[in-house]
Amino acid sequence: MAVPKFKNEQVLDFTKPANRKKQAEAIAKLRSELGKEYPIVINGERIFTGRKLNSINPSRTNEIVGVFQSGDAALANKAMDAATAKFEEWKKVPARKRVDYLFKAAKLMRKRRFECNAAMIIEVGKSWPEADADTAEAIDFLEFYAREMLRYGAEHPVVKVQGEKGKLVYIPLGVGVVVPPWNFALAILTGMTSAAVVTGNTVVLKPSSDSPYTGWKFLEIMEEAGLPAGVINFVTGPGGEVGDTLVKHPQTRFVSFTGSKEVGVHINQEAAKVQPGQRWLKRVVAEMGGKDSIVVDETVDLEDAATGVTASAFGFQGQKCSACSRVIVVEKVYDKFVGLLAKKANALTIGDPADQGNYMGPVINRKAQENILRYVETGVLEGGRIVAGGNRGDEAGCFIRPTVITDVDPQATISQEEIFGPVLAVIKARDFDHALEIANNTEFGLTGAVYTKNKKRLKKAEEEFFVGNLYFNRKCTGALVGAHPFGGFNMSGTDSKAGGKDYLLLFLQAKSIAEKIKK
Repeated sequence: MAVPKFKNEQVLDFTKPANRKKQAEAIAKLRSELGKEYPIVINGERIFTGRKLNSINPSRTNEIVGVFQSGDAALANKAMDAATAKFEEWKKVPARKRVDYLFKAAKLMRKRRFECNAAMIIEVGKSWPEADADTAEAIDFLEFYAREMLRYGAEHPVVKVQGEKGKLVYIPLGVGVVVPPWNFALAILTGMTSAAVVTGNTVVLKPSSDSPYTGWKFLEIMEEAGLPAGVINFVTGPGGEVGDTLVKHPQTRFVSFTGSKEVGVHINQEAAKVQPGQRWLKRVVAEMGGKDSIVVDETVDLEDAATGVTASAFGFQGQKCSACSRVIVVEKVYDKFVGLLAKKANALTIGDPADQGNYMGPVINRKAQENILRYVETGVLEGGRIVAGGNRGDEAGCFIRPTVITDVDPQATISQEEIFGPVLAVIKARDFDHALEIANNTEFGLTGAVYTKNKKRLKKAEEEFFVGNLYFNRKCTGALVGAHPFGGFNMSGTDSKAGGKDYLLLFLQAKSIAEKIKK
């Protein structure tokens, strides 16, 4: 049967009463199940340990979303052994059959959409629209990578040589370690894991300790889709013990990671060391964050630009590697633009995202909250001026008001280091060329945007703005699978281009086969 052409999953319209009712019911159902315990799963076996790991609701830090197992090195090794054994079977499963598991999972995720949304609303503090966009992206990854595997699994003609019959086939790598983040707790986890699995690899999935419940929802869906036990092994636990053991293991063929620069660099270093008995160089796929800028010049509608910057900076509390953390404004319109930004930031509602009326929820945990507030203090000490926010919100949760700090020096700490929270640095530039120069002055290179009506300036930005995902006259967040392949340069990672046509190649290796033909 022909597979329909890929199209992006539409987000839900929560102005419709039916959608609001279903989402509220899903949140209520999850609340009725708070505190349940969930196992580690290795080759289908449910394993409970003596040490536990609690998933906490960052909006209400006295609420335990779920109790998970705190795995150790022994369980990490057991999972690797199971995945290694299963790979010998899974790699022989025809591509079309592997693809069908993803198509089934996509259907199930649509069916359980409100449930998946509720998991992220409660566990990581996403607003209703942000949570639903996350689920929609997860569905997109399943659908897109399934179709891509059909393409890679088809015949690939090579240049004909007289007297020979040749072909090129793509085969899986082996066992992969998948380490996803908490901020896109369903989408990125789903994309990384499904890409590895559909290409014929087996995986050990270590979800973030801040979002294991959302990871559990994904595992349930894959099990319901009929994926054989052992293809995905689910191990929760501390990164230092479980994560490092998996990364260093000689049977690990690749590591797929999304998270901070510091952890990504550590993983890359450890993976590069060849262990006793290791027969390959491990492949690392890393997406490590950014310090993303939006440039605004004097030619644009400043109201429109301020709206785009506000959405980019404060959507999901700025906890996106693609978030705008610096806006660079030419001096001709600087003061006016600062006034618009402050007004928009101060108008944002903040509180428990289970309440649909709140635009912003909490940051992920108390440690992050304190760290972000220290950055705010540093910004002021280094000459910045707070024009919006700068303080905590409701003490019941990990809330921080959307914060705008103006007059920031291009080399200041809050202009150079990734904060990962609702803090926006506003930097004044002499002109557009100076603004572009500032935009390129960090060690990162993930996303960026330019607001200008000047075609020559757009062309210059296209050539010189050094980021993996560049947007013109729109926000710098909201990459769509297939439309905006996602990944950055420099310390933003390996430019993996998730959701693009090259992504599955990261989990495959090409084998050339030539046969001499007898005359």
